[in-house]
Amino acid sequence: MSTFDSGRNRFAAGIGSVGSYQVSGVPWITGSVNGLALGAEDKISFPTVAKAVTIINTDVGSTDIHVHFNSKTATDVSGGLHYVALNEQDSSFTFQMKCKEIYISAPAWGGRSGNTAASYTIVAELTGIDTFEMFNLTGSGLTTGDGT
Repeated sequence: MSTFDSGRNRFAAGIGSVGSYQVSGVPWITGSVNGLALGAEDKISFPTVAKAVTIINTDVGSTDIHVHFNSKTATDVSGGLHYVALNEQDSSFTFQMKCKEIYISAPAWGGRSGNTAASYTIVAELTGIDTFEMFNLTGSGLTTGDGT
């Protein structure tokens, strides 16, 4: 579904615009080098809706990182195992789904070889869809385990 952008006098891509997900995305890369303390969490907000996101654990000491779609402190993300764990250097995971933000956390028990912080790289494919179009990702499998 497209929306009419009256400020630009043209149709703009919307969250249901199939074409926005069929074409190659605009590249976007960020990361953290030993900047995520054990027990801490980073929230990464994309400038537009992403159609795919790859997270790479770049920590030389293989500090564990968890990747999730909601804050571990505000929901049952950790207790419900609603995350992907990347446990080794250069381990990665690609999410082929739309989202406007992602969270990376370093479990307090995740340090090895004396590490006190985690490192990661994020590579995203961005669409032309404004983030206000994207709904919040919550519910079963994301924040709760009981289907609510």
